[in-house]
Amino acid sequence: MNIKLFIKTCLTTAALTALTAATAQAQAIQAQLVTRPLTPGEIANTNYALPANLESSGGLLNVGVGQPAYLEIDVATNVFVPNVTNVTWLLAQKPVGSAAALQASPLGTNVPVYEPADRSFYQVAGRMLLRPDVAGYTTNDVYKVTATIYTANAGTTNVTITITAGTYMGVGLLPGTTGCALCHSGGQIATNMVVPWETTAHSSMFARGIDGLVSSHYSKNCLQCHTVGYDTNTNAVNGGFDDVAASLGWTFPTVLTNGNWASLETNYPALANVGNIQCENCHGPGSQHMDTFGKTNMIGLSLASGDCAQCHDAPPNHIHVAEWQNSLHAITTRDPAGNAGCVGCHTAYGFIGRISGSTTTNTAYMAINCQTCHEPHGATLPGTNAPNPYIIRTLASVTLMDGTVVTNAGEGLLCMQCHHARQNAAVYASTSKGSKYFGPHEGPQADMLEGANAFTYGQAIPSSAHANAVSNTCVACHMQTIASTDPAYLHAGGHTFENSYNGEDLVTACQRCHGASVTTFDFPLQDYNGDGVIQGVQTEVQSLLNTLSTLLPPDNTVKASLSINSTWTQPQLEAAYNWLFVTKDGSLGIHNTAYAVGLLKASIANLTGTSVPGGLPDAWVTNYFGSLSNPAGAPNAINNTNGVPNWMMYALGLDPTQSGITVPGGVVWMDGKTLVNSGVTNTIAIYTAAEIAFNTTQGNTYQIQGISNLSGGWQNIGNPILGTGNSVSYLTPTRNNVQMFFRVIINPNP
Repeated sequence: MNIKLFIKTCLTTAALTALTAATAQAQAIQAQLVTRPLTPGEIANTNYALPANLESSGGLLNVGVGQPAYLEIDVATNVFVPNVTNVTWLLAQKPVGSAAALQASPLGTNVPVYEPADRSFYQVAGRMLLRPDVAGYTTNDVYKVTATIYTANAGTTNVTITITAGTYMGVGLLPGTTGCALCHSGGQIATNMVVPWETTAHSSMFARGIDGLVSSHYSKNCLQCHTVGYDTNTNAVNGGFDDVAASLGWTFPTVLTNGNWASLETNYPALANVGNIQCENCHGPGSQHMDTFGKTNMIGLSLASGDCAQCHDAPPNHIHVAEWQNSLHAITTRDPAGNAGCVGCHTAYGFIGRISGSTTTNTAYMAINCQTCHEPHGATLPGTNAPNPYIIRTLASVTLMDGTVVTNAGEGLLCMQCHHARQNAAVYASTSKGSKYFGPHEGPQADMLEGANAFTYGQAIPSSAHANAVSNTCVACHMQTIASTDPAYLHAGGHTFENSYNGEDLVTACQRCHGASVTTFDFPLQDYNGDGVIQGVQTEVQSLLNTLSTLLPPDNTVKASLSINSTWTQPQLEAAYNWLFVTKDGSLGIHNTAYAVGLLKASIANLTGTSVPGGLPDAWVTNYFGSLSNPAGAPNAINNTNGVPNWMMYALGLDPTQSGITVPGGVVWMDGKTLVNSGVTNTIAIYTAAEIAFNTTQGNTYQIQGISNLSGGWQNIGNPILGTGNSVSYLTPTRNNVQMFFRVIINPNP
């Protein structure tokens, strides 16, 4: 019996995917045949030991004539590579006149699957290299590669990929040139991409470089990324910048000065036409796309990170991709893929579709990568025609679920599009039933920073100043620049979005306002948890979280997570919402100390009547002292001439500010070991004692001994105790001793 097998086939590098059916003899194998990106950073990586003259690649399915397509078969990690017994390759179709053939790949087995998110899901089963040698002119002029995967225990399957080859045309904006602008500059033919692209730094990178506006060391080595189709491999004759320059006799200027670009436009317009970072740098050569009257399968349409990484992964100068690869964005969970309600934040396709207002939802998986957050064609600042220097995909205002509109977050508005709660807390926490899904959802950082949309019990919870004092909010703190000599380099700051590495906090952004004395996020400010000790902010907030967790089911223990179900009462759910809100924010109060502390204290007070652990009931303190923050309302504060503290006046049911009272007989209180009201005649007293507890063995005899100074001799305390096999607890007075030491002597049964 044959079983229908579904194989994921890559139509662009993890960008356009399709499911094709095949037949297997046993269980399904999930496999993909892709054109793997190869970046300058990987070529320079000494661990990979790759030839230095290898060409980088964006992993597109359309490549320049003579340029490499690094073919790779990936199989799901549930099929162990040793169980793949054989892989056969076939160049099943190629254009008329092509002499191209499949070759061994230069990538060794130590080079992993490219996408970080794929590395735990896929493993390499085989690799080959193809250099197309003939440009196509029709939809039939393609290179079709088929591979068959044989396994020992999972059957056999086929995977296929189609590659097109073309020559470079340039953007076509200068007189006498024809290119992408013919169709993509507006009008009725195609989407206008050229005009917004002209506002980006990409569009003038080479021009500014040779005019001396980029750096003093700008050189010919930069042309591979800053011009179109630059590839000096002798096979790569395809109309790229190097080919046109050679045909015209142009050489790189010896002096970088203003006017070089203008001279190039005037004297070498055909070369200027393929200068700068243009459409074909990211979409591949456009000749076959144009010759087939705009067929979209003849041009690259990739959202994958490799398309950007072919240039932006070249440490130490271009480190954004290397940083991103160490981020959680690069390995975001696959679980929400396929769910139209989740992919708007959890996948690149979903987010771009949501932000662009698409009426259809692509639910395929792709990690949150470069093009998720950046629009490479260019974008203007909202409500203006001003350039957007970092081509941020959106800086639109964000409306939180309680209706709060955030407009003042600067570049952090992009982050807040996803990093906010999914519930209107006031309604949700007070009406929803408990379940394992209860809570604000992941990442309510925007709500926390803005001091909004938690459950406030109708109170006005104060807020810290970060939302207004930090101009670019999230970006200013999470994307700090890290020196290349710092151990945190590439592991924190920048596009890692991490603020700590190996226990070291990135506090440079903090020090701008809080001063150089701040060396950690957990720096002391106030005694928020009321234990009489001023500890670090994060320690204080964690203490409040711990206290609140002990008040929540199923017991009075400190909890690192909550197991919420339908038995929880509404007050418990309201408190749980705030516990989850502060916990999932992840900053332990750093984003908004006042709001985090206020929420936790309000939750504790609602469950116990007391906001401050170990404190007095809120209603009592407010009644006598007006505010919970009034120091006079502290338990040990004295507000009368009798010297009686608040906690005693509360216990006696008295006004704490009342003087001239007589403490009732039988009431005794102490300060440490000192009896405060020792002059009062009482029938009871409170003294200190020590408990000595130990296990016994039946038949043995045990003698407790004590000593007040280790230089003295041990004295027996009480009579010998006969062991019964049970534990023993013995109390002995210590009120007259400054200190005492105890030991137990065992006399074994003879």
